Amino acid sequence: MINTKQISKVFCLWVSIIYIVCFLGVAIYPPIRQLFMRFALHMEIAATSDYISFGYLISGLIIWNIITLLAVWLFAAISNGLLKK
Repeated sequence: MINTKQISKVFCLWVSIIYIVCFLGVAIYPPIRQLFMRFALHMEIAATSDYISFGYLISGLIIWNIITLLAVWLFAAISNGLLKK
């Protein structure tokens, strides 16, 4: 059985660290968005939004942690369901 509480805490911590690093990367060097789109996703999109503030950092952390918790819950439910058989 997967310990859902522990794995949720670990994944939320990882998502928070990655989000903060990416947020700071965009705050320090804004062209990193277009470079990521061009070289990692092989797309050309004009992303000219400048939404960099403490409020956006906190709201992004909350949103991504909710998504992470839902994904971990789904993973644990599926995994625990398969392990019982």
